[in-house]
Amino acid sequence: MTHEYTAPGELHDPAARAVEVPEPGAVTIVVPTFNESANVRRLLHQITESVPSRLPCEVVFVDDSTDDTPQVIREAAEDCPFPVTVLHREEPVGGLGGAVVEGMRAAGSDWIVVMDGDCQHPPSLVPELVATGERANAGLVVASRYLEGGSRAGLADGYRVAVSRGATWLTKALFPRRLRGISDPMSGFFAIRRGDIAAGALKPLGYKILLELAVRSRPRAVTEVPFVFQDRFAGESKSTAREGFRFLRHLIGLRTASPLARMLAFGLIGASGFVPNLLGLWALNRAGMHYVPAEILANQFGVAWNFLLIEHLLFRDRRRHRGGWDRVGRFALLANADLVLRIPLIAVLVHRFGLGALPATALALVTTFVLRFMGTEALVYLPRRPRPGKAGPGKAGPGKAGPGKAGPGKDSSRTAARRAV
Repeated sequence: MTHEYTAPGELHDPAARAVEVPEPGAVTIVVPTFNESANVRRLLHQITESVPSRLPCEVVFVDDSTDDTPQVIREAAEDCPFPVTVLHREEPVGGLGGAVVEGMRAAGSDWIVVMDGDCQHPPSLVPELVATGERANAGLVVASRYLEGGSRAGLADGYRVAVSRGATWLTKALFPRRLRGISDPMSGFFAIRRGDIAAGALKPLGYKILLELAVRSRPRAVTEVPFVFQDRFAGESKSTAREGFRFLRHLIGLRTASPLARMLAFGLIGASGFVPNLLGLWALNRAGMHYVPAEILANQFGVAWNFLLIEHLLFRDRRRHRGGWDRVGRFALLANADLVLRIPLIAVLVHRFGLGALPATALALVTTFVLRFMGTEALVYLPRRPRPGKAGPGKAGPGKAGPGKAGPGKDSSRTAARRAV
């Protein structure tokens, strides 16, 4: 069964082509919320006024609130002509982006529209997002503040405008190919086909889920529609300095997803370690320590610096595979082994192969760097191999679900999501 509706701008054109949107639920609107109790009634009222008459819909709230937002949603939903669901998460894994992914898993429609719960995204645009995607046969439709007819008027002040513009420039500079055709990668308002979501590849962190979807899922085609960013109805913005740092970490994680990019980042982090190394050497020499033990100790300052950056920027999502002290010990061992290996390697290159001291040193540096990168990735951050006879992560062992079989609790969030409040 299908429902037909006409896209905005075609209401008075009898010859205009109607867009068919399949059921069940032509669109699922996913709204992540964190302490938005003062906004959700108005948001549901706006959706009721502008969406259901033109497009069958359901609304899924994924809530990380510490206030009464879930209860307010349930009360407001009693007056809604469409299903409304609240999924409350006790542990907000992945932040707002993780909430969106949870809502997408619970969606029952081919089209999913993601929007904020603070009334800055106009629900009246939802049917146009879906209609545009159908007409263009696109997998992703972005509501952009930077197209002609769009506006970022709802940004509170010049500081937020500057941050938004800077983040947009940075992301497009880092991902020129994957963000081609997206003028507003920082938008939190977009429509995506469920079939274009590579759920297993997503690793959300923070609140910029569109960037994650565009880079990791790579939808079949992307198009945009302009929208005016509204003033926040009530409450305060959740865009804090802490979220900004999470966003930067997320950018680095996305950019270093390939082995080659990860190796380059590893090298840059390693080069930055010369700063604490030299500062430590200077301080120890000033304190009167002999230069040999000072060199050895100062090198540990550089190792510690590199370890902290690599932990938080490069391999953050792999830290769970080993304990903290285990990772520290292995990393320090590899970093110091690099020094021990380099000197005899230089000697072999000079005396055995006849290289000059300078090219031999350069070749040894490159060789030990590559070995250290490979060793760090393989020995510090890759998962342990499962013992023989024991099922590893994702493998079916006794009493566990195998591929294609639902294990206990696997669909618990979806079951909860299908239950209208």
